[in-house]
Amino acid sequence: MPQEVRAVIAPGRDEPVRVETIVIPDPGPGEAVVQVQACGVCHTDLHYKQGGINDEFPFLLGHEAAGVVEAVGEGVTDVAPGDFVILNWRAVCGQCRACLRGRPWYCFDTHNATQRMTLLDGTELSPALGIGAFAEKTLVAAGQCTKVDASVSASVAGLLGCGVMAGIGAAINTGEVARGDSVAVIGCGGVGDAAVAGSRLAGAAKIIAVDIDDRKLAKAREMGATHTVNSKETDPVEAIRELTGGFGADVVIEAVGRPETYRQAFYARDLAGTVVLVGVPTPEMKLELPLLDVFGRGGALKSSWYGDCLPSRDFPMLIDLHLQGRLDLGAFVTETIGLDEVEKAFERMHHGDVLRSVVVL
Repeated sequence: MPQEVRAVIAPGRDEPVRVETIVIPDPGPGEAVVQVQACGVCHTDLHYKQGGINDEFPFLLGHEAAGVVEAVGEGVTDVAPGDFVILNWRAVCGQCRACLRGRPWYCFDTHNATQRMTLLDGTELSPALGIGAFAEKTLVAAGQCTKVDASVSASVAGLLGCGVMAGIGAAINTGEVARGDSVAVIGCGGVGDAAVAGSRLAGAAKIIAVDIDDRKLAKAREMGATHTVNSKETDPVEAIRELTGGFGADVVIEAVGRPETYRQAFYARDLAGTVVLVGVPTPEMKLELPLLDVFGRGGALKSSWYGDCLPSRDFPMLIDLHLQGRLDLGAFVTETIGLDEVEKAFERMHHGDVLRSVVVL
């Protein structure tokens, strides 16, 4: 039978979010109902609330989540009721040209649940990134569930569902940071700090964190940065070059998503180095670079989609590293809150007061 649960709804552009009762249908073929245990408050949820993604209001917010599978629909074999899972927003199809070429992390036909969750009056909800996990339970495509070790805390496991995975993957998967490399990370929010942590995991010899907020730079040092640069006070390109023998970093990860910081990343890399864009720009932003510089500096300019991750491969591996004490996912959690505190969490995020607020249910 359909179930009624509490959830956080964004009713309209820039309107305060509110907790309402929603209806969760029974899972259909290829679907699963998940009892959500924790969900991080990600900047993407704020973009949805502000109408920066699209205008398909009302939205069911939340997507960076972990919980327990309650029920599955027909044909589901990869997960079963009782499994502890992390939710992901890029469930690979296995059939598109990227998947068939053995590159499923680029899947061009990712999918979500077919059925819609609704308000009590039948109004259909648009789940954030196809998940909608600021809720006691949610309906997703079964492929959006990745089973991991159940001994890990849900409040840290869920972070791999978006921001932390995006940052770690930008370093390890997209940037291919290797032992002994020099790395610069521009922008030290949750994704940037995860890129710092990922660079440390990969064995980078020098990790330079760049931001305009000294509080964030201090946190980046805790995550593994060997050097920090306040770009409000110092030219970051010159500082990065000075710290790398005058050459520039082997890999520069741009975690802001703005043309001016991308230009900094472009010129702060070594010849034949790599720039990784993981910060998400807005539609109106334009980038202008001399084509001769693009040619003459060589190397690679890459965009990182979700850290180019494959959830079935990367989530269990990173959870294992966390349980071994080699990746401190708990360091990303600033506070735990309830469903009715999400609006306040958005305000704290806007002011840069938190790395991650996590809703615990």
